[in-house]
Amino acid sequence: MSFSRRVLSSLLTLTATLAFSSAALAHAHLTQQTPAANAALSEAPKALTLNFSEGVEQNFSKVVLLGPDDQPVATGKATLNASDDKQLLVPVNAPLKTGRYQVQWQVVSVDGHKTKGTYAFSIK
Repeated sequence: MSFSRRVLSSLLTLTATLAFSSAALAHAHLTQQTPAANAALSEAPKALTLNFSEGVEQNFSKVVLLGPDDQPVATGKATLNASDDKQLLVPVNAPLKTGRYQVQWQVVSVDGHKTKGTYAFSIK
Protein backbone atom coordinates (compact mmCIF):
# COMPACT_ATOMS: atom_id res chain seq x y z
CA MET A 1 0.00 0.00 0.00
CA SER A 2 1.37 3.39 -0.93
CA PHE A 3 2.12 6.06 1.66
CA SER A 4 -0.80 8.27 0.56
CA ARG A 5 -3.25 5.35 0.76
CA ARG A 6 -2.02 4.48 4.27
CA VAL A 7 -2.44 8.09 5.34
CA LEU A 8 -5.93 8.25 3.82
CA SER A 9 -6.87 4.94 5.44
CA SER A 10 -5.60 6.14 8.82
CA LEU A 11 -7.51 9.41 8.52
CA LEU A 12 -10.72 7.59 7.64
CA THR A 13 -10.28 5.23 10.59
CA LEU A 14 -9.61 8.14 12.94
CA THR A 15 -12.64 10.06 11.65
CA ALA A 16 -14.92 7.04 12.08
CA THR A 17 -13.60 6.39 15.58
CA LEU A 18 -14.17 9.99 16.65
CA ALA A 19 -17.66 10.05 15.14
CA PHE A 20 -18.74 6.88 16.95
CA SER A 21 -17.11 7.99 20.21
CA SER A 22 -19.00 11.28 20.13
CA ALA A 23 -22.26 9.47 19.44
CA ALA A 24 -21.69 7.13 22.40
CA LEU A 25 -21.02 10.07 24.70
CA ALA A 26 -24.06 12.00 23.45
CA HIS A 27 -26.63 10.13 25.56
CA ALA A 28 -28.01 11.78 28.68
CA HIS A 29 -27.05 9.50 31.57
CA LEU A 30 -28.44 9.86 35.07
CA THR A 31 -25.58 11.23 37.20
CA GLN A 32 -27.31 12.02 40.50
CA GLN A 33 -30.77 11.77 41.98
CA THR A 34 -32.66 12.90 45.06
CA PRO A 35 -33.71 10.84 46.88
CA ALA A 36 -30.54 8.89 46.24
CA ALA A 37 -30.68 5.38 44.80
CA ASN A 38 -31.15 2.81 47.58
CA ALA A 39 -31.67 5.53 50.20
CA ALA A 40 -33.71 4.66 53.31
CA LEU A 41 -35.56 7.85 54.24
CA SER A 42 -37.28 8.70 57.50
CA GLU A 43 -39.43 11.34 55.74
CA ALA A 44 -41.18 11.19 52.39
CA PRO A 45 -39.73 13.49 49.71
CA LYS A 46 -41.87 16.29 48.34
CA ALA A 47 -40.14 16.05 44.96
CA LEU A 48 -37.78 13.94 42.88
CA THR A 49 -34.72 15.59 41.36
CA LEU A 50 -32.88 13.86 38.52
CA ASN A 51 -29.59 15.22 37.18
CA PHE A 52 -28.26 14.13 33.79
CA SER A 53 -24.91 14.29 32.04
CA GLU A 54 -26.32 16.60 29.36
CA GLY A 55 -29.39 18.68 28.66
CA VAL A 56 -32.73 16.93 28.20
CA GLU A 57 -35.93 17.83 26.36
CA GLN A 58 -38.75 18.39 28.85
CA ASN A 59 -41.52 17.55 26.37
CA PHE A 60 -40.02 14.12 25.64
CA SER A 61 -39.07 13.24 29.21
CA LYS A 62 -41.15 11.10 31.53
CA VAL A 63 -40.76 10.05 35.16
CA VAL A 64 -43.04 7.52 36.86
CA LEU A 65 -42.97 6.79 40.59
CA LEU A 66 -44.25 3.34 41.55
CA GLY A 67 -45.32 2.66 45.13
CA PRO A 68 -44.82 -0.41 47.33
CA ASP A 69 -47.83 -2.00 45.59
CA ASP A 70 -46.22 -1.39 42.14
CA GLN A 71 -48.97 1.12 41.33
CA PRO A 72 -48.17 4.63 40.03
CA VAL A 73 -48.04 7.37 42.65
CA ALA A 74 -49.52 10.77 41.79
CA THR A 75 -46.79 13.17 40.68
CA GLY A 76 -46.77 16.48 38.90
CA LYS A 77 -45.35 16.94 35.43
CA ALA A 78 -41.58 16.66 35.10
CA THR A 79 -40.15 20.13 34.50
CA LEU A 80 -36.68 21.42 33.82
CA ASN A 81 -34.85 23.51 36.36
CA ALA A 82 -35.11 27.04 34.93
CA SER A 83 -31.35 27.54 35.22
CA ASP A 84 -30.15 24.01 34.35
CA ASP A 85 -31.47 21.96 31.40
CA LYS A 86 -29.68 18.90 32.84
CA GLN A 87 -32.00 18.74 35.87
CA LEU A 88 -35.57 17.40 35.92
CA LEU A 89 -37.82 18.22 38.86
CA VAL A 90 -40.89 16.10 39.63
CA PRO A 91 -43.25 17.13 42.45
CA VAL A 92 -44.73 14.28 44.48
CA ASN A 93 -48.44 15.03 44.83
CA ALA A 94 -49.52 12.10 47.01
CA PRO A 95 -48.50 11.24 50.55
CA LEU A 96 -45.98 8.40 50.57
CA LYS A 97 -46.29 5.61 53.10
CA THR A 98 -43.66 3.25 54.44
CA GLY A 99 -42.21 0.95 51.80
CA ARG A 100 -40.04 0.66 48.72
CA TYR A 101 -40.53 3.00 45.75
CA GLN A 102 -39.21 2.67 42.23
CA VAL A 103 -38.48 5.60 39.94
CA GLN A 104 -38.70 4.86 36.22
CA TRP A 105 -37.30 7.58 33.97
CA GLN A 106 -37.05 8.11 30.25
CA VAL A 107 -35.47 11.17 28.64
CA VAL A 108 -34.44 12.45 25.24
CA SER A 109 -31.24 14.48 25.26
CA VAL A 110 -31.08 17.83 23.49
CA ASP A 111 -29.36 16.12 20.54
CA GLY A 112 -32.16 13.55 20.18
CA HIS A 113 -30.78 10.43 21.90
CA LYS A 114 -33.21 8.50 24.12
CA THR A 115 -32.16 6.85 27.40
CA LYS A 116 -34.07 5.28 30.25
CA GLY A 117 -33.50 3.62 33.57
CA THR A 118 -34.81 2.88 37.05
CA TYR A 119 -33.69 3.23 40.63
CA ALA A 120 -35.33 2.66 44.01
CA PHE A 121 -35.51 4.21 47.46
CA SER A 122 -37.48 3.36 50.55
CA ILE A 123 -39.29 5.11 53.37
CA LYS A 124 -38.95 3.60 56.84
